[in-house]
Amino acid sequence: MPRTGLRISGGDAVVEYDITGTGPGLVLVHGTGAGREQWLPLTEAVADRFTVVAPDCSGSGGTTDHGGPVTLADLADEVLAAANDAGLDTFHLVGHSLGAAIATHLAGTHPGRVRSLVLHAGWAHTDTRLDAEFRYWLELLSADAAHGTSLFARMLPLTAFGPGYWARTDAAANEELVQGLTGMLAPGTARQTETDRTVDLRPLLGRITAPTLVLASAHDRIIAPEQQQALLAGIPKARYAEIDAGHGAPAEDPAGFAARITAFLDEQPTTPAETVTVH
Repeated sequence: MPRTGLRISGGDAVVEYDITGTGPGLVLVHGTGAGREQWLPLTEAVADRFTVVAPDCSGSGGTTDHGGPVTLADLADEVLAAANDAGLDTFHLVGHSLGAAIATHLAGTHPGRVRSLVLHAGWAHTDTRLDAEFRYWLELLSADAAHGTSLFARMLPLTAFGPGYWARTDAAANEELVQGLTGMLAPGTARQTETDRTVDLRPLLGRITAPTLVLASAHDRIIAPEQQQALLAGIPKARYAEIDAGHGAPAEDPAGFAARITAFLDEQPTTPAETVTVH
């Protein structure tokens, strides 16, 4: 698996990432508690025409670091390091939740590198209400670590999935999902949640030059609509779309989620100089 090292604010990090496909660069950034595997359905849908780079951020998967607090800038630097190591000069950029915040930061600080931007379930800044959400997550994670419970995983379907999930599931299937989520959560979920609490992207929004899709979930119980509207108002070339799902649309409706993003990516122009082939 490709890896690349860099210096972040607390020490050294080694970022592990997947690289798949051929064509213009496409970088995918996962959400809190997830990892690069989150992007497999989208990668499969576009690898015939994009070079897809999907890194693990600090706290997830095969990426290693100093083990302390990480900033949003640190995580953006990790994503950029993976893109650089993969040989991508410019690239399309997609982020989900925390990944959307990371992608927004990267696009605002390195606008010349980002050809287009998709932000799903992103937010402009962590206000009092959102901080209360993240503090609750931290309390659940702390209780789980202390007592071997699955409180955080049990909360996730309630807050992250929309009515479509509940209409097609039953108690046994939901319980199976909870147990699966318990085993899948990244070991650094609490560290990433602490980073969630620090987000304030408002000074960077106007610096983003890439065409941007602000993709909201119609049934998002975590990110308020006002946060999506702030992104839309602050990013100069932004447009809005919704998917009929909850905050966790990549897991709730992976095919529909991939289709929305693929349609936007396929609208973007390609030049031969920006094509990369992976062997």
